[in-house]
Order: sequence, then structure tokens, then C-alpha cells
Amino acid sequence: MSVPVLLNNLQRQLGGVTVLKGISAQVVAGQVIALLGKNGSGKTTLLETILGFGFPSAGDAKLWDVKATDIDGDIKQRLGFVPQQDELLAGLNGRDHLDLFKAFRKTWNQPLVDRLIAEWLIPMDISIGKMSVGQRQKLSILLAMAHEPELLILDEPVASLDPIARRQFLQQLVEIAADENRAVIFSTHIVSDVERVANQVWMLRDGVFAYQGGLDELKESFARVTLIANQPITQKINWPHLIKQKNNGNQTQLTFQCWLPEMEQQLAQEFSAQVHVEFLGLEDIFLELNQ
Repeated sequence: MSVPVLLNNLQRQLGGVTVLKGISAQVVAGQVIALLGKNGSGKTTLLETILGFGFPSAGDAKLWDVKATDIDGDIKQRLGFVPQQDELLAGLNGRDHLDLFKAFRKTWNQPLVDRLIAEWLIPMDISIGKMSVGQRQKLSILLAMAHEPELLILDEPVASLDPIARRQFLQQLVEIAADENRAVIFSTHIVSDVERVANQVWMLRDGVFAYQGGLDELKESFARVTLIANQPITQKINWPHLIKQKNNGNQTQLTFQCWLPEMEQQLAQEFSAQVHVEFLGLEDIFLELNQ
């Protein structure tokens, strides 16, 4: 059975700079993937390459077993996309956009459209040029969702939404996630939103994945450990999966990316120290991996 997205050693160069450096991943139906990374880490380039907007420098990106740059109209019908900057037509109003998009879609969920227009307070009768940035963003999201795509890709979809609108949008993502025949990839810099809706995380750093896998598994394996010894630990500790060490008098703080329960006793014995283990939330994990 083909998967919606398959990336194999994907590389992409822009202006002589290698932005993506050998990305391999797959997306299966039922996944809601949060794509995280600092500005400039390659998030938008990755999403655009998945959609076939640019040719890989090496490797490939496939949508349902077809190279992303070769997809036909039938596969495009199965996609929904919200770019970081909307591409709405300034001279048309909201209703005009709905009519235009509906004319090119084989499927269209009008009850969903009507409900979201009402819940999200999207004005239908004023021109795009007179809408606020947040209203335009809501309309862009609605247009991407209206045909119930099997793969929905959103690039910073909540960046211009107020907190109430963000919560409404995230609730809609939760409803989409409940459909095991659909998949979502969304990039965001608001890490707190991710924990509400995502079940998978792709953490992009310098063009490669610093983490790729389940959200729950990430939170269960990432730990900040404090050693309290009788005397200062001055040496550099060389343990597997240790990504940060900070010494402060008789206390040493260690951050592990792959923590195992048995490591607590091993650290206590090796350093004759009390050991305190703290599991981190996603925002703290993101900061640990990107500072």
C-alpha cells in the first residue's frame, strides 16, 4: 500500500547553500506531524519540496509513489496546502474564492464550510484587500480543508491568528486527526500548540532531523538530570546520548536525549551522588536542542 509521503535521502540546494541534507521519512494516514525548527532551519523548503514546488538536488520526494514534481491532477485533488503567505486574489471576496475553488474540486464538504465560516467569523462579502491578515489566514485554511484532502500541509498556519482563533483551528485539526484515512503536516514556531494536536514530531536543525518520531516517546526519553555530589564534578562526562553538561558547584546538570530508567542508579554509583530526574515538556526539549 502506497504512503502519502515518502522522502528518501532528500537534499535541496538554494543559491549554492545546501538547505536540506539527506532527509528520509515517511508519512502514513492517521499521523499529525508537527514540523519544528528555528527560522532558517529549512521548514518551508522541506514542505515546498514535498509538494513538488522545487526539484531536489539529490534523493527524492514522492506522493503516493509518484515523484512530487511529476504529480497529476488526480493526486493534486488529494492535497490541501496553506502557504506561509496567502495567495488570495485581492479583487475577489470570500464568497468568490469559495466558488472558484469549489469549481476545481471533485469533492466539497459544504456543511463543513458553512460551519467554519460561522465559527471562525470569516467575512464573505468584503474583498480580500480589505480583510485583516487574520481573516485572510482563516479563509486560506478553510479553502485548503473544504475538499477534505487526504494530505493537508500547512506552513505556519496560526502565525496571524489570535488566541481564540488558534484554539478553534487546532480543534479542527483534532477532528481531522480522528480520521485515520488522512494525514497532516504543519510547521509552527508556537511549540505549546503542538502538544494539543500532534502525535508525531519532526525537529529540523541545520537541514537534518534532530528528532523524528512520536511525541509521547520524545517526552518520555528526554530528561534533565541533576547530580548532587559531596564535591564538585569537574571532568567532562562522556555518556551516550548526553547532549549538555552544566557544572555549578557541587551540582551538575545533565541533559540526556535518550534516557533509560536504569541510568539513574548507574549515575549515582559512578559519581557517588544524589540523582534527581526531571522529564521535560516539548518547549523545553526544543530549547535544549536548539540553543
